[in-house]
Parts: sequence; C-alpha cells; structure tokens
Amino acid sequence: MSIRLPSADGELRPHRPNSVPLAPLACAPAHSRRFYAAAHVVADPLAASTEAGPVVDWEATLAFRHRLWSQGLGVAEAMDTAQRGMGLDWTTAAELIRRSAAEAGAVGGRIVCGAGTDQLAPDRVHPLKSVCAAYEEQLGHVEACGAAPVLMASRALARTAAGPEDYLEVYGTLLRHSARPVVLHWLGPVFDQELAGYWGREDLDEATEVFLNVIAEFPEKIDGIKVSLLDADREADIRRRLPAGVRCYTGDDYHYPDLIAGDGERASDALLGIFDPIAPLAARAALALDRDDAAAFREFLDPTLGLSRHLFAPPTRFYKTGVVLLAWLAGYQDHFTMVGGWQSARSLPHLATAYALADELGLFPDPGLAEDRMRRLLSLNGVGA
Repeated sequence: MSIRLPSADGELRPHRPNSVPLAPLACAPAHSRRFYAAAHVVADPLAASTEAGPVVDWEATLAFRHRLWSQGLGVAEAMDTAQRGMGLDWTTAAELIRRSAAEAGAVGGRIVCGAGTDQLAPDRVHPLKSVCAAYEEQLGHVEACGAAPVLMASRALARTAAGPEDYLEVYGTLLRHSARPVVLHWLGPVFDQELAGYWGREDLDEATEVFLNVIAEFPEKIDGIKVSLLDADREADIRRRLPAGVRCYTGDDYHYPDLIAGDGERASDALLGIFDPIAPLAARAALALDRDDAAAFREFLDPTLGLSRHLFAPPTRFYKTGVVLLAWLAGYQDHFTMVGGWQSARSLPHLATAYALADELGLFPDPGLAEDRMRRLLSLNGVGA
C-alpha cells in the first residue's frame, strides 16, 4: 500500500512506506570521534507560547536527550536547533541547560551548552561592555551547571562591534575568565542573516584570519571550534591551521561525511543539527570509525546527505521545522507544534519530502505510526493521501 505525497511541482506522487526500520541501538560513546547532536526542544502544545514566554514540555524534551545519550551521542544543548533566537528566550534556555546538565551528570552523558547574549533586547544597539557582561552571565551559568560552554555567535556583538578589535576584546575577556575550555562557534549568515560580517570583516578570508588569531592567542582555553558556514573547503583549511589539541567540530550539514572522514591528516569531530533526526545512523557510523571500517562509515552516513540537504535548504534557519516533524512522526513526541508557531515555516511538499527521505533511511521505529501521522497531516491540509 502506498501513500500519495505532494511534491514541489504540485503533483501527488506515490510513496511506498518502508516496512523495515533500523534495529534499536544502545552503545557507549565512540572514541575515534566526538559526536554531538544539537537537540531540539519539545513545546507544550497547549501553551507553546504565552505572554510569559515559551512553554517547554520538560519530560518529552529530556526523554529525547536520554535517547541520544543511550546511543553514545553527546548532546549540544540550547543551541540554534533548540530555537535560540527563534522563540526560546534566555530564561527558558537557562532552565533547559540546568535540567539537561543535571540529567547528563546522572547518566554520564556528554553535554555542551550554548552561551550567548540573547537576554539583551534585540531592538537596540548595546554598549560593548553590556554585550560582554551578557556573555559572562551565560558563560557563568553553563559552568555553574557543570557543563562545557559553547560560545555562540552573538547578534548583539555583530550589531555593536566596530571592527575586529572589538571581537578580540570581547572574546579575549571571555576566554581569560572561563573556568574550563570552551567551544567557539562561528555561525554564518546562511543560518542567521544578522551575523553577516562576523569577526568584523565582510570578506570571509579576512574574517577567518581574525577567528584564527583569537584561537592562536588562547589555545589552552579552547577545546574546539564549531564552523557552520556550509563551506567544506574553508573548514578544511581552518582545521589544518588549528593549534595542536584544538578540535574542529563540523557544523556543515551539507558535507559532514567528507569532513568527518578527514583528508588523511586531519579529521573533524561533529556538532550537528542533523544528528538529531539521524542519530541511529550517526551512532552506527561512529562505531564503524572505531573499527577502522571506512566503508561501513560511508554506508551509514552518506545516504543521509539527501535528507540533510533537504532539511537545511534555504531559508536554512527554518530547518528546525523538519527536525521537529520527524521527531513527531518517529513517535518521540505526541504533536507537531513548535515554540513560536514555527511548525508553519515550511511548505507541505517540503514536509512530505522530509518524511519520504527519512522513511527510506529506516529512521521511524514504527513505520505504520509515521505513515498514519503523515496521512493525518496531509488530511488536515486538505490533501487526500
């Protein structure tokens, strides 16, 4: 039996659901690479947003993180996949960090948490000292919760900074004050247009030099970098120039298999939003690397690129909608509702294609449930399946 799915050309095309899902997997973290999944949050569907702020279903949100830990993956908490800057405010993000860090400690799960400046009002330019203070507040919270910080790119800093010297001042202050090594995150404008010209330079070659200068000055304070530019050649070049001991966590959801596999001299670890929906395959790929089985690594991870490039298609910042859709179809949450109403950010054909691609990969533990929920979504939108 098949289901008819709407396509971008306005036609309905048949899809025969997969009847053989991936077998359950429980394993320890891989040792050849560090893999972090940037995890989404599950909204409370009856109060996804109120005047007091977003409302999170804590039980379902934390259960999803336990699912990632059980498959040997680390959790990158309160990152952009969790709707930082797109519905999740700092008050809620701080609580998310506190709860997730406590759960990670209880089970021995790896966790890193985003520290930024999103408690600052977004409709004004703030003095540089206020931007730095906001960063330090969030950095202190992450460290107090017992997690490693990810210094996220700051919209407030991008608006305020007059040039590279301001970035060097802010990041230098943060790194001198950090209690443990951090991950530096360079998020490009393809993910957030307000971050254009980050590091004080519009030219990416010049911006890269500023970024590398920060790293070179504080290598002992930097566990690694996360590069999210969707530019594999640039990431490989940056990776080659890193000081010894500083990791490169790829954030490239278009080219991650090649970057993780490496070039024979250097290889990337990973901190990826796509690892949220493809966790079972990412975990298997990591174990293959532990066995030095490059062919199996490719067999597990290469087929996921089609789904990843689809979810992260422009406007890339809306990729979260597809991630949450797949979590609902997989049975990991009971609804397709997002904080701020962002479940409406993608078209029905886009969502239908995401379902088909994920289904072909065997990512739905119960294919029948996924099919039934997809049919209900289509019917709700006036499409007979």
